[in-house]
Amino acid sequence: MNLSLLHKNALVGGASAGIGQAVAIELAALGANVFVMARTDSKLIETLHMLDTSQGQQHDYVVADFSDSQTLASRVSALVSERPIHILVNNTGGPPAGPITEALPKNFLEAYHNHLICNQLLAQAVLPGMKAAGYGRIINIISTSVKEPLDNLGVSNTTRWAVASWAKTWANEVGRFGITVNNVLPGYTATGRLDEIIQKRAANSGQSPEAVAEQFKTHVPLRRFAAPAEVAAAVAFLASPAAAYIHGINLPVDGGRTRSL
Repeated sequence: MNLSLLHKNALVGGASAGIGQAVAIELAALGANVFVMARTDSKLIETLHMLDTSQGQQHDYVVADFSDSQTLASRVSALVSERPIHILVNNTGGPPAGPITEALPKNFLEAYHNHLICNQLLAQAVLPGMKAAGYGRIINIISTSVKEPLDNLGVSNTTRWAVASWAKTWANEVGRFGITVNNVLPGYTATGRLDEIIQKRAANSGQSPEAVAEQFKTHVPLRRFAAPAEVAAAVAFLASPAAAYIHGINLPVDGGRTRSL
């Protein structure tokens, strides 16, 4: 099985922590040159120090705040003018939790901007290099909510569905160039985001965070949360040459929590 990413360049969003950081580590381990992207340069530098360089890889970072799409587009355009990107991993922190009945229009607009619009800008920026190489992987980290909406995540549910539809449309248009587009749907994963959700649920219910966490695990057939590296392994496989005929799918990595097929 050909999993080598040697001589491939990858751009990974949200790479200062959690799933994004784990993805950067895994892609580098397979030989890719990895450009990590997030808002805070000090945290990105910490991530760079975790990346494998044993195969001569050269890694770097891009500081970008997704709330400023103009600057994001400018910085990524500057990057791709020097080195084509073969693997794009769209990964952005989810919108705040809350019921959809209480969501404000600005909550939807902010979420759509930071996810859908920024994904579009990034994909458009890397597309010419992928076409020229005859090799491209666009992988979006979204949520199992595209299969089953999750309680108390109204804005997130709505936005993730939009991204899933966007990705499928891209898949239909770019497949002929040797570019695949897929979505990875993490379930409960041990990240800061999950901790925030647990803390908020605990505060609202009067339970302890530990009790809420155990309750969440009862919904997972494997009875545990995923490690970020387990989600990253799925992303890395989809990025590899071995996954060349996997295209336009939603791949849950959720320990079996999603009840639909």
